Amino acid sequence: MSTIARTHTIQPSVLAGTVISVEADIAPGLHAFSVVGLAGKATLEARDRVSAALKHSGFPSPKSQNQKITISLSPADVKKDGPLFDLPIAIAYLEAAGELPSQRVPSILVGELGLDGTLRPVRGVLSVAKAALDAGYRDVIVPMENATEAALVSGLCVRGAATLTDVVAYLKDSVAYPLPLTPETEIAANWHEAPVSFADVRGQESAKRGLIIAAAGRHNAILVGPPGTGKTMLARALRGILPPLSRQEALEVLAIHSLAAPLFEVTSLAPFRSPHHTASHTALVGGGTVPRPGEVTLAHNGVLFMDEFPEFERRALDALRQPLEDRVVSIARVGGTAVFPADFILIAALNPYRGSEDGTTDLARAMHDTYNGKISGPILDRIDLWLPVLHVDHASLTEANHDQTQTTESLRMEVKRARARQSARLGERGITTNSAMTVRDIEETVPLTLEVKNLLINSAQKLNLSPRSFHRVIKVARTIADLDDKDEVEVPHLLEALQYRVRV
Repeated sequence: MSTIARTHTIQPSVLAGTVISVEADIAPGLHAFSVVGLAGKATLEARDRVSAALKHSGFPSPKSQNQKITISLSPADVKKDGPLFDLPIAIAYLEAAGELPSQRVPSILVGELGLDGTLRPVRGVLSVAKAALDAGYRDVIVPMENATEAALVSGLCVRGAATLTDVVAYLKDSVAYPLPLTPETEIAANWHEAPVSFADVRGQESAKRGLIIAAAGRHNAILVGPPGTGKTMLARALRGILPPLSRQEALEVLAIHSLAAPLFEVTSLAPFRSPHHTASHTALVGGGTVPRPGEVTLAHNGVLFMDEFPEFERRALDALRQPLEDRVVSIARVGGTAVFPADFILIAALNPYRGSEDGTTDLARAMHDTYNGKISGPILDRIDLWLPVLHVDHASLTEANHDQTQTTESLRMEVKRARARQSARLGERGITTNSAMTVRDIEETVPLTLEVKNLLINSAQKLNLSPRSFHRVIKVARTIADLDDKDEVEVPHLLEALQYRVRV
């Protein structure tokens, strides 16, 4: 009579993991070891890894027994992928073989097995821990290297193990062979110490001011200018004034990056992604047979810096429409459909001349003539700040910088105060920055005086602003007012916001 044993693990994903039941059945007969339940290649290969790990951990190898072993992963219609199923498969087999007692406290088991029985780190452990807690589990056993990551989730008993033997001994007698609990992992609120600061860039005061506004309100910006004028330096300096993420925001970011790499730094720093302009459409927005996140999702709650913006594929640029507007990206493939978070600040940089510079200062015309509409109108309409970055006087490049009015520390405090004002005003609506405001939010939280309203309407008519641009101007003006510690949007705030409108 065959014996059935059951363990549990979780298939991680960006939004929410799925609890997977791992069932093991052992029946007499010619040797066979099969894994069923829509298992991917890496999961199917667990048969050989588990067999070798069991043998080198002092247990009879499944291949030495005349028995038919069936491992079922359910739900059967959920794709299982990755080596994290090794440990739950091994424990289920040992329980079915009578090597472990069947009455145990339910635990979520995660880990890849080396051939010698060591546990190796896997991807997506933070998503696993969050899904385990949501599903009602309180005990999670993970590889030692992943324990700190899993312990980011409050209210979970996380135990790190180094080998399969450690896990088996703990499950047999948790008192005599305990696996130590990992204390809850704290996330320090640190600012990014960027190697470049705004003080390192001579001149370009208008561009610096625009990037401060972008950091304060999380607005999209485009840096336009000839090569060598400091566009990339300005974008990198922006990192140094972005406030640390809140714990909830940091957990969202870390869960995404956990799926991209098995080990990563636990930090509250906003991500900064800078894909090369040869990156494909799939690399940028995500995709694959089984949908996986791309750069727009890896930049969630941070910055997506796209240098040489028009040199990206036209298809890739147009794919930015949805994330720039809805702050999510929807990926539909034959293997499934997924909606990934993609709430980022877009900082684009472009040289309006593909060849040599012709000396014109009309950068919008030069861009239009050079790239012939490579960047579509709908994309430009979603960018809040057009920031020219022109050549500076050569004499100023050799002068010592005595201007200490815009130190990194002072700019950080300026951005922090502006973010605090926005959070106090918008927090009850579930948003924290001006860029996230809807039309209703604008109507109810940004009252405009008659003078400001008339100026806005007249300017919108003369500039032929779309309704989207009209509301984006209000958002930028509100951010400028927050930087100025003003409760209402005044005429100077609106005039400054209007001068940043994209020029095409």
